[in-house]
Amino acid sequence: MMLSIFAQTAFPVSAVEASEDFKLVNLETSRNLFSMTEVRTVDVQADFGENVDLSKIQWQFGGKSISEWKKWTSGNNYNGAPVITVKEAPHFVDGTTTVKATLEFGLLFNRENLTSIRTLYQPFIGDYELALVNPENKTKAATTVTWNVYDQFLFYDQLKPAIDQIISKAKADPNNHRYLEYQSLGKTVKGRDLHFVILAKDKNAVDKYLNQTLPTALENPESLLEKLQNGTIGDYQVPIWMNNIHPDEAEGVDVSKELLEKFALDEEVTFTTGKGANEKSVTLDVDKVLDDVIFLYMFTNNPDGRVANTRANANGFDLNRDNHYQTQVETQQVTQVIAKWSPLSFIDQHGYVNGFLIEPTTPPHNPNYEYDLLYHTMIDQANAMGQAGIGNSKLTSYFIPAETWADGWDDATPAYTPMYAMLHGSLGHTIEVPELGQNGYRAMEGAGLGAANYVYENKDELFKNQLEIFARGVNGEDNRAVDPYFINAEGESIGRVRGEHASYFPDYYVIPADGKEQKNKHEAYKMVQYLLRNGVKVEQTTKNMKVNGTMYLKGTFIVPMKQAKRGVANAMLSKGENSSDWAAMYDPIVTNFPDLRGFDVHPIRVPDAFANNTSRVDNVTLPTGQIVGNTPKQVLANSNNDTIKLVNELLRQGAVVEKATETKAGINRGDFIVNTKDLQTYGKNYYFEAKAEGTTNHIKTEQLRLPKVAVAGSNQLNFSIRELGFNLVPQAEADVIISDSSGFNPIDIKGKTYVGIGYSALNAVKRSGALPGFDVTRTAGGHEGLFKAVVNDHSLTSGYKKDELLYSTQGTWITSLPEDVEVLATFSDADDFYVSGWWPRHERAQGQTLALTKNFEDSTITLFANDLAFRGHTQYSYRLIANSIYTSVGSEVMKKGKGIGKLKGKEVKAEDNKIEKSFYEMGRDREN
Repeated sequence: MMLSIFAQTAFPVSAVEASEDFKLVNLETSRNLFSMTEVRTVDVQADFGENVDLSKIQWQFGGKSISEWKKWTSGNNYNGAPVITVKEAPHFVDGTTTVKATLEFGLLFNRENLTSIRTLYQPFIGDYELALVNPENKTKAATTVTWNVYDQFLFYDQLKPAIDQIISKAKADPNNHRYLEYQSLGKTVKGRDLHFVILAKDKNAVDKYLNQTLPTALENPESLLEKLQNGTIGDYQVPIWMNNIHPDEAEGVDVSKELLEKFALDEEVTFTTGKGANEKSVTLDVDKVLDDVIFLYMFTNNPDGRVANTRANANGFDLNRDNHYQTQVETQQVTQVIAKWSPLSFIDQHGYVNGFLIEPTTPPHNPNYEYDLLYHTMIDQANAMGQAGIGNSKLTSYFIPAETWADGWDDATPAYTPMYAMLHGSLGHTIEVPELGQNGYRAMEGAGLGAANYVYENKDELFKNQLEIFARGVNGEDNRAVDPYFINAEGESIGRVRGEHASYFPDYYVIPADGKEQKNKHEAYKMVQYLLRNGVKVEQTTKNMKVNGTMYLKGTFIVPMKQAKRGVANAMLSKGENSSDWAAMYDPIVTNFPDLRGFDVHPIRVPDAFANNTSRVDNVTLPTGQIVGNTPKQVLANSNNDTIKLVNELLRQGAVVEKATETKAGINRGDFIVNTKDLQTYGKNYYFEAKAEGTTNHIKTEQLRLPKVAVAGSNQLNFSIRELGFNLVPQAEADVIISDSSGFNPIDIKGKTYVGIGYSALNAVKRSGALPGFDVTRTAGGHEGLFKAVVNDHSLTSGYKKDELLYSTQGTWITSLPEDVEVLATFSDADDFYVSGWWPRHERAQGQTLALTKNFEDSTITLFANDLAFRGHTQYSYRLIANSIYTSVGSEVMKKGKGIGKLKGKEVKAEDNKIEKSFYEMGRDREN
C-alpha cells in the first residue's frame, strides 16, 4: 500500500523492509480479500526450508508488524485492540518443512456498520503485502491481498474499467447474445463521465421500446391497453432503472455493477427471499427475464461526490434535492434520460436510516401522481424487495413508511429522483439500508434482485397501470379514484384541491413569448427548454388568438394538458399546495417555476381553446437582446438575471456602466445605461431589454465599478452569486459581504456593505448589538412557503413591483425595527397572504417586516428575512442581491440615511450560535 495513504491517518508508519535483502518465497493463502466490516480468518502456508526456528518468525501487513495495526478508537486515533490477531501460531505440517498458520482480520473500526464514520474508511482500501518473515535466514514468504470496506466497493476510477470488462466478457462469449450499450450521459461539474449502461435481450428490444412501444404509450395508450386486454400485444419489454444519487451511501453504486454483471454474464441468478419458515430460494432464468425487461444502470448521478466521498456535488448541492429545480448539470442530464425512457420501475439506492426502509412514503403526496394506480403495486414491490433483502443478508426485518409512520417521510416534493420518476408513471422507490458495510451491501443486492423478479412476474399488470396513467393525461381525466390517497393531517380525504373547478388540471398553460403579457422572455424560453427536456409536449400558436379576453400573439407557447406527461408540467407550473396542517414534512414542497424564476404563465380552463391553431415545438433557442436605434447609449432594463450577467461582463471588460438613481423620462431607477458600441461588442450572447438613449444629462446616475463580493455561508449562496457573474474575493478585499451564515463581526464590515439573508444571519446581527432595537423571530427552521409581499420603492428593490410573490424556507420575520431604518418589504397584511408550502403558524408573519436597510457613516447593513438564493431556484429574487451589491459600488455608498453614526457591536462567531439550524442551513439529510 502507498505510504502516502498512511500519512493521511494517525497510524504509526514504520519503514518497509527492503525486499532485495530477503529471499522471497511464495505465501499461499486461503483467501486474498478482506473486509473492514466482516471478521474473516485466513490460513497461510509457506516453505522456509530446513532448520527454521518458528519462534523467530514475524508477521507483517503492509510492511509493518501486525502488532502496529490497531483498531480505531475516536477521531484520528487508532490505538485500540489489535486488528489482526494470530488464531493459530506457525507450525510445521506433518513433519515437512511447510509452515502453516491462521490469522484473523477483525473490524478496523470495531463495528460492522460504518454509517456514522463513513468518511474514515477510504484511505485504508487497497492492496497490501501479507508476509511471514524469517529474519534468521532473511527469508520472506509474501503475497498481495486486498483490504476493502466490503468486497465489492469500487472507487469511481475503477468503475468504468469494471463496466468495460463485463461488456468485453459478454461479447467474447459466443453463446451470449445479450445487448449491452455503454453511454456517457454527459459530464459533471468537474468533467467526469456519468456512466450509464443499457442491458437488453438484443438491440431490437431497445429500438422497439424507444421507437414504438413508448411513443404509442404516450400518444395512444388506449390502443395498447386494448391489446393487453385481448392478448394481442405480442413481444414487448419494460425498463427497470437502478439508480444511486448519494455516492457516500456507497452500496448503491457497487450493487448496480454487481447486478449488471449477473444479468449480463450469468445464465441463471439465484437468491434467497424471506427468513425462517418463509425462506425460499428463487432462480431467475436470465434470458427469460430479458424477454420481459430492459435493465438501465445509472451507477451514480454524482461521480464528483463518489471521488470526494461526499453527498454533495462539486458545487455543494445535494442532487437529490435538485431533480425538479435542475440547477445542476448532473440532474439536467440524468432527468432528461429518465424522461426519455419513462421506466416502469425506478429503484434509488440509499442509506442509512435506523432500519431497512423501503418506500412508498407517508402522506402528504404530490397531487400530480396518479396515486391509486401506483400505491398498491408499489407496496407489493416494496415487500418483494424487503423479503429478498433480508433473505440475502443478516437483517431480519424491513419497514414501509406508508404502513408504519404517520408523517415525516413524504413524497410531496418531486425533488427526489424516484419521486421525479413517479411523475413519469414509474413505481418510484427510495431504499435505505441501515448499515454501511458487507451486510448492508447484501441487503441492497437482494432488494435489487427482488425488484427485478417482481417486475418480471407482474409485467402486464404493471404496464397496464402505467398505460392508464398516460391515458388519464391524454384524455384530460381527473379521476376521483385518487382522492382517498390525498388526505389532511387528520387523516380525512381531501382529494386534489380543485376549488371551484371540475378538474384539478387546467386545459392549458400559456407561456407568453413576447409583448406585454410576458415580464421575462428569457425565463419563459428557458422554461420551454426545461419542459421539452423533461418530456412535456409544447406547442406554439400559428396565429393571433384571443382567449379569456387576452390577446395571445402568434408564436405564444402552449402547454396542452391533454398529454401523458401532464403531471410533470403541472408540478412545475402550478402555484402548489398548502400543507401547513401537517406536523412534519421532509423537504420544501413548492416548485412553482413561474413565481420563483420570475416569468408569466396563464392557466387556461377553456376546453379546446387553441385546437387546430398550434404547431409542435421540438426545440427553442434562448433569445438574446436587441440594440435599439443608432444612438450613443442604450438603457438596459433591470428586469432579468441575464442583464446582471451582462453588466458584470461589461464592467469586467472596462466598459462604462451607469445606474439610474431616479425614475424620470422613461428610465426607471435601477436601470443600466451603457455605450452602444460596448453593447455591440460584449452583449451578443446575453438577453437584455434595451431602449435608445442619446445622453444621461437629464437624469441622475452613478457610475458602477466591478464589485468585489465575498460570500459567507452556504455553497448554494456561493453558487448563485457566481452564476450572476460577480467577482468573488476574500472578505478583507470585498466591497460587499453576502451572508446566510450565523457568524457576524461589525469590525469586518467597516467600509463595506453587509447583506444578511435568512434567520441565522439576521439573528447574528441581532446578537452583535450592531442594530440596537432590532429583533427577529421565526416559527421553526424549514418552514417554507410562497407568500404575498408588499415591496417598497427603493433603489434596492428596483425592478420589482409593489405587490410580489416571494418565498422563504426560514419561517422568519422581523419583529422590531431600529430607529432610522428603511423598510424594503413586508409580508402582506391580507388574510390570504400565504399561498402554498408548509409553514405551520404562518399567520404570525402576516403584515410583519420582511426586509430592511440601514446606512451608517462607515457601513451599510441590509437584511432579508426570506431566502434569496435557495438551492439555486429562487432566481426571481437574485436581483435583490444584485441591487444591494451595485449600490455598494456606486458613487454614493454611505451617508444616505438619517441619524448616521459609526457602526458598533460585538463579534458573533458562527460556532457560538446555539440556535437550532434549519434544514436549509444544514443541507438537511433525509437519511440522518
